[in-house]
Amino acid sequence: MDEVEITDVDDLPQMEKAPIKNQDLNFLSFSGDLLSEYGWYLLAVTVLIYLLIQHLSKRRSRVPSSPPAQTPQDAVLVARRQEGMEAARRKMQEDLDTKAAIFREKQAQQEQEKRRQKIEIWESMQLGKSHKGTTKHPQTTEETSSSTAASKPKTDKKSLRSADYNPLTGQGGSCSWRPGRRGPSSGG
Repeated sequence: MDEVEITDVDDLPQMEKAPIKNQDLNFLSFSGDLLSEYGWYLLAVTVLIYLLIQHLSKRRSRVPSSPPAQTPQDAVLVARRQEGMEAARRKMQEDLDTKAAIFREKQAQQEQEKRRQKIEIWESMQLGKSHKGTTKHPQTTEETSSSTAASKPKTDKKSLRSADYNPLTGQGGSCSWRPGRRGPSSGG
């Protein structure tokens, strides 16, 4: 191997240091003038560059680098999901169809009832009866004659006020009679 010489630092001759150039710091005055004249512009440009970098980094993170390769398991899973969705759709459609059939039956029954009522009204008008009475089930003539004879007017009706009530006396009511104003009548 090569021999390495080791020497002490004290043994080396002292080198003279060169004087420092630009000790008056004139170079800082140029940058100070630049900042004082264009400082707001430099700040605005710096902020815009920062925002542009942020926007580009977000955009880069949104775009997928490469689409993942589909595996056979994924295809099977997708097929199962589609079959499940199709079964659910069929079930919902069957429920909707049964509800629609029930609704159609009810509509048909209502139309038949309306037709029957119109026929009853027409027949009652042909007989000279009122059509309002036909909405109730008609009784036979024997039942109606016996019921009219048996029914009596109600006598135990409660009256609204007592028999000795007189509004002019001012007793018992919330209002009382007062005589009219004196003097000429105000008419015109």
